[in-house]
Amino acid sequence: MKNVTLRQLKVFESVASHLSFSRAAEELHLTQPAVSMQVQALADQVGMPLFEQMGKRIHLTGAGEELLRHARRVGQQLREADEALAAIRGAKGGRLILGVVSTAKYFAPRLLVAFRASHPEAELRLGVFNRETLVRQLGDNQVDLAIMGAPPREFPTVASVFADHPHVIIAAPGHRLAARKRVDPADLADQPFLIREPGSGTRGAMERFFAGHHVTLTDTTEMGSNETIKQAVMAGMGLSFISEHTIGLELAAGRLVRLPVAGTPVTRQWYVVRRADKQLLPMASAFLEFVRTEGPRLIVEQAPIVPAGVAPSRRATAKVSRGGTPRRP
Repeated sequence: MKNVTLRQLKVFESVASHLSFSRAAEELHLTQPAVSMQVQALADQVGMPLFEQMGKRIHLTGAGEELLRHARRVGQQLREADEALAAIRGAKGGRLILGVVSTAKYFAPRLLVAFRASHPEAELRLGVFNRETLVRQLGDNQVDLAIMGAPPREFPTVASVFADHPHVIIAAPGHRLAARKRVDPADLADQPFLIREPGSGTRGAMERFFAGHHVTLTDTTEMGSNETIKQAVMAGMGLSFISEHTIGLELAAGRLVRLPVAGTPVTRQWYVVRRADKQLLPMASAFLEFVRTEGPRLIVEQAPIVPAGVAPSRRATAKVSRGGTPRRP
C-alpha cells in the first residue's frame, strides 16, 4: 500500500459512509466514474475487494471495514494536526465535533449556544445518535467528545460527571393511576408501556429498574424516539419510563404527569466522555471545561420540572382578551 493517496482514502471513506457511489460523488463534487476509479485503484493497492454488491446495494467487505477504521483515523489525525498548527501560529478558531445520545438533544443546543457566546470563532458540529451508535462513533474517532448516560466499556475512555439525569414514569393526566399518592412498581406489571429501542440508554435504565423490583412488563410497544413516545402517552396509549429532561414543557403545560412510583426518580448521571488515547485540541478542551462548570446550571434552566402529583396552577395561566391585554381567569 505504498502508493495509496490521501485522495483515495477520502473518496473511499465517503463511499463507505454512504454505501453509495452516487451520493459520495455528490458530496465530493466528482463524477461517479471518477469515484469508482479511485476506489478501484485503492482496492488494487490493497489486493482485496473493499465492497461487494448484494442486489442493488453495496456493502463493505471485511477488508473494507478494516481499512475504513484506519482511513478515519488518518483523516482525524490530519485534522488535529491542522488545528494544532493553527493554534501554534496563534490563529483563532478551531472545530469541535460533539456527539450526544438522543435524550441529550433537549439541552445540547443550549450548551453549544452558551459556549459560542464566549467562543464566537468556534466551528461547532453536533451529531445525535442512540447510545449504541454513539459508542461506535466515539470508538471510530468520529467525534471529539460525547455526552451520554454512562461511559462505554468497549474501549478505554476518560469520563467526567457533570449533572444528574433523573428518569421518571409518565402518564396522561386522565390515567387511573395519576390520582394516586403512591404507586408500587408491581402495580405497573400489566400496564401498557411504550419503551425505547434496544441499544438506548433509557431502555437499559428501565430494564434495570424493573428487574430490581422483580417486575416483568407484559404489554410493551417499542418506539424509536422520545417525541413519539410522549405523543403516544398523551394520546392514552400507555405509560412510559423516560428522562425527566425531555418532558419539562409537557409537565408544565399539564399534558403529562409523573406517576409517584416508589423508587423514582431513578437518578443516573450525565457524562462528558472522550477516548483515553485522544489528545484534545484547544477548542475541545475549552468545551470540556465549560460543560463541567456551566453544564449543571444550563440543564436545570432548560425546562421547568414539575413535582410528581402537582398539576400546573390555573392561576399561573394568563388569558388574553381581545384587546391583547392579559387577564386572569
